[in-house]
Amino acid sequence: MRTTVPKASGSVHSWDLSTGVDGPGTRFVVFLAGCPLNCLYCHNPDTMRMASGHRTTADEVVAEAAKYTAFIHASGSGGATLSGGEPLLQPAFTGELLHRFKHELGLHTALDTSGFLGARADDALLADTDLVLLDIKSWDRALYRRLTGQRLEPTLDFARRLADLGKDVHLRFVLVPGLTDPPENIAGVAAFAASLGNVSRVDVLPFHKLGQSKWTALGREFTLADTPAPTAEQVRAARDAFAAHGLRAV
Repeated sequence: MRTTVPKASGSVHSWDLSTGVDGPGTRFVVFLAGCPLNCLYCHNPDTMRMASGHRTTADEVVAEAAKYTAFIHASGSGGATLSGGEPLLQPAFTGELLHRFKHELGLHTALDTSGFLGARADDALLADTDLVLLDIKSWDRALYRRLTGQRLEPTLDFARRLADLGKDVHLRFVLVPGLTDPPENIAGVAAFAASLGNVSRVDVLPFHKLGQSKWTALGREFTLADTPAPTAEQVRAARDAFAAHGLRAV
């Protein structure tokens, strides 16, 4: 358990309220700046660099969240989510925010992460995390490297650690036609998720190009510009593949 709470600051891109997107219920969502991955389909490429954020203290973020706490509690569900970018790129700041959201504001806490930097999450940080939204972008290692520029294994190691801790996980899988949609790729992710025993939900997220204008504004090429969104039938087939392994897929 965290006995003393350090006074930390970090690079924050923005914050917002969302419902049903960044965890259950209505949530105060903090988007931290900086990410070690370079996902081809990232819809927030403006959060990839830590320099894209503004230096903010934990006191400032908690004070902002406190403005919405009564509303969140009145809604009957919800809480606070740390997203990004990648929150575990700033583990001390992330840890303090999770602790204070949970213990000062009484909010359900969620951590939205690729898991690549899971080794940076100490036991105290995870103790203050009620839910992990874990992105597993591909089971095929070569494809994972192509999609993100990084290795898959650290994410799998983190997932196993969360399972050992009994931490509730919502797995997220982006369905990209022509890339992540091969049945054997989906089946690999599904079998791994089912083996963990702590994945209570799988979100099959259809690929979209809503972030393309951000790539253009940054002067970067969006290489998936010609990739179509998956059809309703393709999304349903992917969800059925996860369900076939006993997982609740939505």
